Amino acid sequence: MGTDVRVLQRDDWDQWYDNLLRAFGGVPESSEERELWSSLTETDRSIGVWDGDVCVGTAGAFSFRLTVPGGAAVPAAGVTMVSVAATHRRRGVLRSMMRRQLDDVREWGWPLAVLTASEPPIYGRFGYAAATHCVNVEVDTTRVRLSVPPGTDDVRLRYAAPADVLDACEAVYARKAPGRPGMLARLPGWERLGLLDPESGRDGASPLQCVVAERGGEVVGYARFRIKPEWDAAGPKGVVVLRDTEALDAAAHAALWRFLFEIDLTSKLTAPGRPSDEPWLSMVSDIRRCGLRVRDSLYVRLVEVGAALEARTYQAPVDVVFEVEDDFCPWNAGRWRLAGDAKGASCARTTDAADLALSVRELGAAYLGGVSLVSLGAAGRVRELRQGALAEAAVGFGSTVAPWLPHGF
Repeated sequence: MGTDVRVLQRDDWDQWYDNLLRAFGGVPESSEERELWSSLTETDRSIGVWDGDVCVGTAGAFSFRLTVPGGAAVPAAGVTMVSVAATHRRRGVLRSMMRRQLDDVREWGWPLAVLTASEPPIYGRFGYAAATHCVNVEVDTTRVRLSVPPGTDDVRLRYAAPADVLDACEAVYARKAPGRPGMLARLPGWERLGLLDPESGRDGASPLQCVVAERGGEVVGYARFRIKPEWDAAGPKGVVVLRDTEALDAAAHAALWRFLFEIDLTSKLTAPGRPSDEPWLSMVSDIRRCGLRVRDSLYVRLVEVGAALEARTYQAPVDVVFEVEDDFCPWNAGRWRLAGDAKGASCARTTDAADLALSVRELGAAYLGGVSLVSLGAAGRVRELRQGALAEAAVGFGSTVAPWLPHGF
């Protein structure tokens, strides 16, 4: 290639990041955004490809802990800031970065790598697969009402400056994260992401607003949002643009969503990237007017098959031998016996006959419990070698709540 892959140095960050921005269209970011991502970048876990003294490729990794079924927070490389200069396409730049990065992740001892894909077809050849999905919501709040549970009226709501209640909101998030696969334990510095509010990202809406839900003086939920005022000849038709929300119980959840539905001078609520099983979806009077659109979200790659499968639990007993195909990380290829239940699991090499044959992509898709091995089998992506093994494994791999990624990275 005539290029050099090397670990990012702090003095090269500006050129490295400018290459990333150019690859995504070249629109400058605000100083607020740039400073945040500069502070969050882990240079020792980031790499660049250089052609002479010019950066032509970028890739980074954040040190995440990902919630998996059973509630454990498992070390995972949050693959991020991946780009290749348009002048260097089809020269193996991306492949060289993916090769270096996965080798590094293995050396760090992390069993998982995760990412969000700008273009889904890119990462399958490197062993990643969509493991979580989300729904984008556009509710006609003039036609849809919520049927709320008892206790909702006992929840007190109040406006607060987002920065003033940041610690309380982060405490709510921290309590929620272990209960849903796909959520990330936020490390110091990441709480600032919830306050990021550049004017360029508002699209005519207000600065970020925040309402907290309280009971007995304790914050039990919050919602951060913007209001986009709109009017026509008939009057106001503003839009509530939800940024994020979490609540510790059903009443707090309902109180916050009812508030968002009923803000004066608005007629629409938009909420991107919400969980597909969020409780308010079961409270609405007309689901058809909620404009639900499902899309892929978090992509998962098992870097160490045995360690990754041992790190989670299984909602029903499972004892299965997988024949795993993994061309890009051949250390994963071969037969693995997984035995586990709700208390724990073991996964080790075996010479026993295989029950299921699949690639590492299918294991990644099913890993968080949101994609069924049975559906993958019906698509011809999992082969059943022992009758009944597919259904048994699919039940064990499932999750009682839908996995969900709360924010991008």
